[in-house]
Amino acid sequence: MNTTSNWLRIKCAIVLIIFMIFSVSPIPITSTIGLFVVIFRPHWFKKLVDNIYADKND
Repeated sequence: MNTTSNWLRIKCAIVLIIFMIFSVSPIPITSTIGLFVVIFRPHWFKKLVDNIYADKND
């Protein structure tokens, strides 16, 4: 596996865990960001997914 891909997976997992901890508050952060990604399909999300799966063989 590619170390860059592994590092990105670990960073994403840490960020999601932090968002889950803060989602206890009245504002649901994780679902708000998820809705933003689904509606607007930002370029940074596409690049993130491409980098995570960069080491996958076809």
